[in-house]
Amino acid sequence: MLPTENRLRRREDFAIAVRRGRRAGRPLLVVHLRSGATDPHAPGESAPPARAGFVVSKAVGGAVVRNQVKRRLRHLMRERLSELPPGSLVVVRALPGAGDADHAQLARDLDAALQRLQGGGAR
Repeated sequence: MLPTENRLRRREDFAIAVRRGRRAGRPLLVVHLRSGATDPHAPGESAPPARAGFVVSKAVGGAVVRNQVKRRLRHLMRERLSELPPGSLVVVRALPGAGDADHAQLARDLDAALQRLQGGGAR
């Protein structure tokens, strides 16, 4: 489970990450990253933590499969949030093949997408 401060919950936050962020597609998922997006109206001087949200549609599978994919992605993202710049917004959208993939395959695709978005990978 992701800590509360690391969760994307508002529709506006999802929209900002998807519309204004960079995107990297992999066979099992698409990752949208808005680096260092800070809220100018937020009080305080400390940088906000990186936050992540997930989109898993019915195309992935039934309710049990969708929830399993979301749990796996949340677990994987929790381990990788510390590598992202403070204030980053990440949206991970699972593609239909994610329902049949195992944990290692999801981890591989997530790592490759995040590396590409952070400038460490080739197209």
